[in-house]
This record gives sequence, structure tokens and C-alpha cells, in this order.
Amino acid sequence: MMPLIDKLTQFINNYYIDPILHDSGYNIVNTVTWAILLGICIFGVVKLLRKLDIDIDDRLTAAIVPFVLAGSSLRVIEDTGVLTTPASYIFITPNIYFVVFAITVFFLMLSKWIVKLKGSGDYLKNFAYFGSAWFALNLAILFYLEDMVRPWLPVFVIGAASVIVLFTKYIFDKISFDLLKNKINMAILWVHLMDASSTIAGIDFLGYYEKHVVPSYLIDLTGTAFVMYPLKLSIFIPVLYILDNHFDEDEESETLKTFLKLVIIVLGLSPACRNTIRMAFGV
Repeated sequence: MMPLIDKLTQFINNYYIDPILHDSGYNIVNTVTWAILLGICIFGVVKLLRKLDIDIDDRLTAAIVPFVLAGSSLRVIEDTGVLTTPASYIFITPNIYFVVFAITVFFLMLSKWIVKLKGSGDYLKNFAYFGSAWFALNLAILFYLEDMVRPWLPVFVIGAASVIVLFTKYIFDKISFDLLKNKINMAILWVHLMDASSTIAGIDFLGYYEKHVVPSYLIDLTGTAFVMYPLKLSIFIPVLYILDNHFDEDEESETLKTFLKLVIIVLGLSPACRNTIRMAFGV
């Protein structure tokens, strides 16, 4: 019995604990595990938002964006080394997602409570203001801790992604493919191409390395991080097409589709923002 327990303990340490303790990135085992956990959490969060009487729509998606930026910049604060162990472990992926989620839900509930107390107002605007203030605070801390050594980097990341999105939309419009007429679809493609651009800047220009399993394999295979552009397009164009054409049968399906798009935005914007801010500050 003991050898089995020892092997199980070693397995957990190798694939789950050590990557967090040493911030060494992802492996195939924890990648699959986090993906399954994400799928379970999606349905749990949808039920939670319904219980809180929160409408899952495009306005909610827009209001959550500042919290994504705040969470990403919080991760960069940890990257600076200002936090010591064990506190720093809380702010390493995937733990930081749970921390940011808890803070986000707290401010969402607080925003609703404020509107209820006043008897008027827009709780989503209050919610977005809280997220924006948190993001601004994190940036102020970063400017206090570090100097911005690469101000060109955000311009490259945003500019390169924008050019590719606009060119893709131009092609789609020419062939009467309406996928990118939807603003949320445009936003999804844009943030994931920003993620690709930040990866290219880090790996091909600055000597960083990729922590995720599939991108790392493809970058090693092709010898360049520019493979991220076709990878992102080949994944998210079909995903968006499937969501738009197979998730609109009833109100529940529409709600799930909207939330899935929100999750996809978070999964793209979060690393794009973290990578860009981190490299801009030379961390």
C-alpha cells in the first residue's frame, strides 16, 4: 500500500505542486486537468450568476474586462519578486484565477448592493469602475517598483493584432462570411491575436520561453513563434462559427453561448495583458 501512496504523492508533486512552487509552466497532465476543471466551473459560475440575478450578456462581458486587466497586472506584480513565499504561491497560475474570481464576485455583489441601497443606478457601471480603479492601482504599484523599459511593446502587440483582425474581417466581408460582423467575435479574435503577438515579441524578439504545452511544441517544431497567428485563427474561427450556429436554439443555449464567449475572452486577454505588461516593464 505504501509504495502506491508514494507513487501517487510523487505524481501529484511532479505534475501539480512543483509547477506551482517553481512557476515552471504547464505539462500535459495539469493542462488536461485544468481544462476539465474549467469546464466544470463554467456551469457552476453560470448557476451562481443566475442565483445572484446577474444578466449574462455583452454588457457584463464589457464590465468584466477591467477585472481581467487587474488580475493580469496583479500577476505581473508577483513576477517582480516583491512578494515572498508562501504568499507568492497564491498569485501563480492557476491559483490566481480563483483569487481574482473571488474578488470579482465580491465587487459584483457590492455593486448590486450599492444600487439597491440608493434605489437607482447601473450596477454594471459601478462594477466596471471598481475594476478600473483596481487596474489603475496595480499599474501605479508597478511603476513604483519598476521602470517601463520597452514602451514600444504594447504598441506592437495591439497594432499587430489589430492589423490581422481588420485584414481577416476584410477578407470575410469580401466572401460574405458574417462571422466578424459581431463585435464580441471581433473582440475574441483580437485578444487572442494580442496573445499571439505578445508570445512572438517575447520568444522571437526578447528570448522568453513558452510555458504552454501545445504552443511550445509548435514553436519548437517550426522554429518561430509566428506559428501562433495561424494557430489562433485555425482554432477560434471554427469555435466562433460553431457557437454562433449551434447555440441559439433557446434562451438557455444563448446564455451559455454568451458566457462561453466571455470565458474565451478572459483566456485570451489575461495572458496577453500579463505578457505585454511584464515585458514592457522588463520583468
